[in-house]
Amino acid sequence: MNVTDAIHVRRAYRSLKAAEITPEIVEDLARHAQLAASCNNNQPWRYVFVYEREKLEEMFTTLSRGNLWAHQSSMIIAVFSKEENDCVIRSRIYHQFDLGMATATLILRATELGLVAHPIAGFKPKMAREILGIPDGNTLLALVIVGKKMEEFHPSLNEGQVEKEKIRPERKQLEEFAFHNEYRREE
Repeated sequence: MNVTDAIHVRRAYRSLKAAEITPEIVEDLARHAQLAASCNNNQPWRYVFVYEREKLEEMFTTLSRGNLWAHQSSMIIAVFSKEENDCVIRSRIYHQFDLGMATATLILRATELGLVAHPIAGFKPKMAREILGIPDGNTLLALVIVGKKMEEFHPSLNEGQVEKEKIRPERKQLEEFAFHNEYRREE
């Protein structure tokens, strides 16, 4: 699978089944994130890969009710960074941008490996930070839920989630976000 295929195949599926997660898979994902671009090569991203069952069960307690489907996952990746670990140029604070680029690279690699890597914001960050030992001052921006795609819909999904699983959600038209030579849109 090439990068174009991975981009097209990648979806934030919720119907998950168990996937075998090994230290080698974790290292593979981390090595791909490691290669992402960052301001001055600061590499501000930090990840905690949670795949041992007991710790996963603890992490499930941090999830919002809308993310009950994530209890079928085999790994949760905590995605965080710290402002001081990256460039701050006037009002531009880069650490979250660089964290996003590294995480996108990790997600595409997971897709290439046949995994679903679904980023979520629906969790209790303070509680998750405490469970994982992430120090204050770090922004726990997202969790990435990892598993294998089920062919059928998992019973934990609500009606709306089932509908979203059936087809790729509509994407904005290029004219809405891609402009040639200058921005030409009323807001």
